[in-house]
Amino acid sequence: MQVLEAYRPFEIQEIELSAWEQRPVKNNFFELVLIKEGAGTQCINYNEYAFEKGSIFLLPPLQCHSFQIEKLSRFVFLKFTSSFFKSEMHGSTNQQEWFKEAAYILSNYNQLPGDIIQNQLDRQHIYTLIDLILNENKNYKSTSAVLIKSFMVSILEILLRNIKESAFYETENAIESDSRINRILAYINENLANTHLLKVENLAKTFLISPTYLSEFFRKNVNMPLREYIIKSKLKLVEIRLLNSDYTLTEIADELSFTDASHLSKTFKKYTGISMREFKNKGEYHLLKRATCSN
Repeated sequence: MQVLEAYRPFEIQEIELSAWEQRPVKNNFFELVLIKEGAGTQCINYNEYAFEKGSIFLLPPLQCHSFQIEKLSRFVFLKFTSSFFKSEMHGSTNQQEWFKEAAYILSNYNQLPGDIIQNQLDRQHIYTLIDLILNENKNYKSTSAVLIKSFMVSILEILLRNIKESAFYETENAIESDSRINRILAYINENLANTHLLKVENLAKTFLISPTYLSEFFRKNVNMPLREYIIKSKLKLVEIRLLNSDYTLTEIADELSFTDASHLSKTFKKYTGISMREFKNKGEYHLLKRATCSN
């Protein structure tokens, strides 16, 4: 096993395995996995997907995941950690925007197994960027930090583009094979801070659906009412900000269009069952947490 010296705020590992070894690591943000060599099956929350050389997966936090290795495999793990988004973030608009994009990925990705990259040119870009990161990390110099950070920003932007262009949204009860639901979900999550754009009347106008049918269509495909989905989507971002940034409650409430910090706190407790103080002390996602394995 080869483990490269970790570069914070990103942990970088390259590991060769003939059998999967459960890693005692909790993903606080999310992790990119590249299969450089090998073949087998990936399992996430009891769903399986075959992997091979070149496969690229995204592992969001608190996952039950494993790999059944059929052929000697070399994995590269690039773990996005929360430390990047703390300390310096308030002084950098670029870091704030990057954090928001990373939060968008984490809160919307459906956490099913499967290759995250659909565009082959984007796949080649990621191969190249990962090689650059690994080589730069092995030959670390005083200027390496800036380069590695820029490479990771590029990877993040590619991930975001592929998620937006695919069906990686949580449509638990997608009865109708209608591409509009993914477009509606993308629109909602890109405009969570713009409450006026999320009113039924505006959504209906934007997607050429009658207001009455829109509510029915949304519930049928997403398995929850539109208003509940919007609130929970906001609260997922609240969870991410509480655990991975230095934003104050007032700043979070203002950004996501809650009346004030008190309104945010009451809404958070209503939908999660715990106070924000309890949530931070526990240090684990609640709304973002999916099913977990018992072993």
